[in-house]
Amino acid sequence: MAELTAGAWNLDSYHSTVGFAVRHAAVSKVRGAFNDIEGVANVAENVNDSTVEATIKVASIDTRIEARDEHLRSADFFDVEQYPTIDFKSTSFTLEGDKLTIAGDLTLHGVTKPIELSGEFGGAVVDQNGQTRFGASLEGKISRKEFGMTWSATVEAGGALVGDKVALHLDVEFVQAEA
Repeated sequence: MAELTAGAWNLDSYHSTVGFAVRHAAVSKVRGAFNDIEGVANVAENVNDSTVEATIKVASIDTRIEARDEHLRSADFFDVEQYPTIDFKSTSFTLEGDKLTIAGDLTLHGVTKPIELSGEFGGAVVDQNGQTRFGASLEGKISRKEFGMTWSATVEAGGALVGDKVALHLDVEFVQAEA
């Protein structure tokens, strides 16, 4: 295992996934991901003073159904014309063994709210090309209504067509920036 050294680490978007799941028709879940993501982790000498910033291009949403993706890009949901990005800026970073918790401010649909992501730090390695990278798997939850995303319909049984709680699933790799 390599060391997690201080400095800038760039998100490797080819080996990272920012996904979500939301209840649909009160009976199942729809899953999707964003394909255009950028980020940087600034690892501090004291790792718990580290910071993370990330930007997601909302138009890159992918639920495997283009018609649904177009609806999600519309003003009913993300309104990509007015709000083209989702932005995250950490406010705390806690690494204890392999347990990682990152809290921060998430700006979505023009609204900024605190969020906490927690999960597993995968460690740091030197890859086959000599690049040092680290990875993590994190999860969190948000209320889409708290971000002003309230569109839904009622299903016959009385439940919501689109649930309020959105589960976030991140599998991310960062590559140490060249000095």
